Amino acid sequence: MAALSVALILIPQAMAYAQLAGLPPVHGLYAAAAAPILAAFVGSSPYLQTGPVAMTSLLTLGALAPLAPKGSAEFVAYAAVLAVVVGVVRLGLGLLRAGAFAYLLSEPAISGFLFGGALLIVASQVPPLLDVDATSTNPLSAATQSLMEPSGWTLAAVALGAATVLALMLGRRLGPLFPVVPLVAVAGLLVGGLTGHPGALVGDIPTGLPPVSLDLLWSALPHLIVPGAVIAIVGFAEPVAIARRFAAEDRQRWNPDRELVGQGLANLAAGVAGGYPTGGSLSRSSLNRAAGATSRWSGALTGLLVLAALPVVDVLAPLPRAVLAGLVVAAALPLLDPRVLTRQWRLSPAQAGIACSTFLATLAFAPRIERGVLVGVGLAVAVHLWRELRLHIRTDLTADGTLHVRPQGVLYYASAPALQDQLVDVVARQPAAQRVVLHLNELGRIDLSGMMTIRAMLDDFHLPVTVTDVPEHGRRLVARVLPKDSIGPPVRDAPGTDGGVGMPDDHGR
Repeated sequence: MAALSVALILIPQAMAYAQLAGLPPVHGLYAAAAAPILAAFVGSSPYLQTGPVAMTSLLTLGALAPLAPKGSAEFVAYAAVLAVVVGVVRLGLGLLRAGAFAYLLSEPAISGFLFGGALLIVASQVPPLLDVDATSTNPLSAATQSLMEPSGWTLAAVALGAATVLALMLGRRLGPLFPVVPLVAVAGLLVGGLTGHPGALVGDIPTGLPPVSLDLLWSALPHLIVPGAVIAIVGFAEPVAIARRFAAEDRQRWNPDRELVGQGLANLAAGVAGGYPTGGSLSRSSLNRAAGATSRWSGALTGLLVLAALPVVDVLAPLPRAVLAGLVVAAALPLLDPRVLTRQWRLSPAQAGIACSTFLATLAFAPRIERGVLVGVGLAVAVHLWRELRLHIRTDLTADGTLHVRPQGVLYYASAPALQDQLVDVVARQPAAQRVVLHLNELGRIDLSGMMTIRAMLDDFHLPVTVTDVPEHGRRLVARVLPKDSIGPPVRDAPGTDGGVGMPDDHGR
């Protein structure tokens, strides 16, 4: 019953997301049939539903739009190869037990990308909602072009698309078990088949099983390796979040490496079956769980049900494309939540800057939105390295002339010279200091280069320096690098008599 509930939603969603990706709707059905069957053999989550999803569809459009016209046979062939590339990357990461790699994606970068991607998803559906043919591959440009030509709008399509979005938003409030998507699809079929809808329809849909083949357009590989790798990593963030969330709620273990392998196999299957890259769907996974699924085989059965529907899928030919566009818009609207960015701004302006920059880069690079992700990741790494370059130092000078120095941060090859410079500056401000005690207990990490810098200070500093309060993770390294007579006993709470001299931290304190 859970599989049937999901399949009823997956069939119209797969067609809608294929339209978003620039593909004929049937190729979304091919992916929806093949991907969940293979994913079920390896995945660890009993609820995760694999198949076409909005963000991966937009990434697919961005990767392929510069290479071939949307909807063309060449575009379809590229999409299948792209799915294989995504599958190979995820499969490789899973076999190498690199599932934790997904955690390296910065939360601000992902937030900014999702917000920008959601805006582009909505913009990409403006032309089919208005029943206007837009020529631009940039979703924002296409939306603007469509809105500037009101004489070409089909009012019936506008009304039907708006009604679809409204019905889906209201139906969501009735709970995940309420079959609002199938009801909307049936209503759209009735409108398209019985009323002579003047807008664009889905049209003829090839029936029969997916055209499984390894004879793909392999010559396209050089153009698809980079976008495929980006989709593999970025797109994996959603199934990871879904599986981790449900595992926490059920107090069960889950394995990100198995999920990577499962998602890799799913994309390989989608590629050889004539589909396109797939991911994990939160809405369908939530429905699967609420409908009573207890194992990952509900996902396999969902795929089998879609497969069984392919010989008769031509009954969906009268479905207006405005309904499919409404399905996509309704799925993307919850992601357009500016409170995520404003909350990050309150908590950390630097991290909010990453989110906003990623958002703007995603819009600027559209349709190649994977470049926006790369910008966000690069900024996150740069901010992280910049912060680790700067050590904050607290000092206390006691009555006997002992200057206690407590560096905070990470002591490694890039920050070690800064520690040496700051220590010289601090000592210059304290002419009464007779000796220095360097406390290391507030350092998060110590590497060999950092210890070699401290060793050089012991040899060259004009005051005697004693190292103490060495954290457990650095004791072995300290014992190997420093002379034994320079390592003192713990003196963590030595009182200060002058209030100390501090170096400013990231906020100027």
